[in-house]
Amino acid sequence: MSIFNHFVPIFLREMGLSATLITFVLTWDNYLNMLMQPIVGQLSDNTRTALGRRKPWVLAGAPLAGVAFLMVPASPVVWGMMLAIFLTNLGAALMRSPGVALIGDLYPSRQRSIANGIINLMLGVGAGLAYFGGGWLYGQFGRYAPFLFGSAMLFLAIVVVLFFIREPANPVDQPDEPEAGFRETLHTLLSQHDSSLFWMLGAILSWFMGFTALEALLSLIGKEALDIPPDKMGQFVALLLAVFVLCAVPSGILATRFGRRRIILLGLTGLIATLLYGYTVQSVPMLIGFLVLAGFFWAFVNVNSLPALYDTAPYLRAGIITGLYYLASNLSAVLGPQLAGVLVDLTDNNYRMVFLYGAFFMTLAWACMRRVRVA
Repeated sequence: MSIFNHFVPIFLREMGLSATLITFVLTWDNYLNMLMQPIVGQLSDNTRTALGRRKPWVLAGAPLAGVAFLMVPASPVVWGMMLAIFLTNLGAALMRSPGVALIGDLYPSRQRSIANGIINLMLGVGAGLAYFGGGWLYGQFGRYAPFLFGSAMLFLAIVVVLFFIREPANPVDQPDEPEAGFRETLHTLLSQHDSSLFWMLGAILSWFMGFTALEALLSLIGKEALDIPPDKMGQFVALLLAVFVLCAVPSGILATRFGRRRIILLGLTGLIATLLYGYTVQSVPMLIGFLVLAGFFWAFVNVNSLPALYDTAPYLRAGIITGLYYLASNLSAVLGPQLAGVLVDLTDNNYRMVFLYGAFFMTLAWACMRRVRVA
């Protein structure tokens, strides 16, 4: 998805689309994801096969996503690219919630921040390779090369999941009684007296509103505001991912030691200040400083968000709770870039406004997180 987020805006801009239309094409398919993630997550809770509960969903979605991803740069028209984007995200929606729910299946609460930190370390390595390697491949071999690379990595991941991940017969921290249906489980989760689950979902929605807009428009910020070509900007953005990778595991360790809520609030405070600084960036050295700080503080927030959400639930159904997490994050992936694109158009293509937009939503996330009661 890092390759997708970096290069698709460039392709759409070359087709003559405005910032509003670009962000619409990038995010419209997430409406489907919002509906699918909680349902697919809960269905995986109830799946029973020889491979386990989660693997069948991963193996169903990944090949579809990998093949459709190759179609994205091949389309000469907007509607064809939109179809390829839809199929890519359909495959991703089938595998994302069940795959991530393995964190809840495999690890008890105290270990989840560190486990998620290790997972994000690997995701960050992959995303860094996508930005840096994808930028180099784009510059050397053209628009198809980064997408071939991304699909190859996805199929490699399928092999790893199939042969090296063993699902537990009895997931930790999950009740043994027969599992209720989607409506009954969702009603139980949302009807508890403690409102921390709602505030946590609000915080997740808000910080992804800010970060997904920044992620979607960074390549255009580089091109339009700083006159940096896409291949070079991709290599600079890899710095953010590199710092995120280095800080992912330490973030989980710090959260285990000092509490997830405290570390998330620290990360949000740092992101607010960093995004306000980003508005003033005028040169490559200043951009590098912004990207380093953003990666550092984003690790504090992102690594600990799903484990914190697990802790707000009265009992753990990892599939459906992970689905609620992706409901919030996909809703923000729809609204965040689109609203930022409208803001850019209303301010006469001032792409720097994305930094102020991000700072606003990080502040809103900070306010929501103050109401959450988790360890």
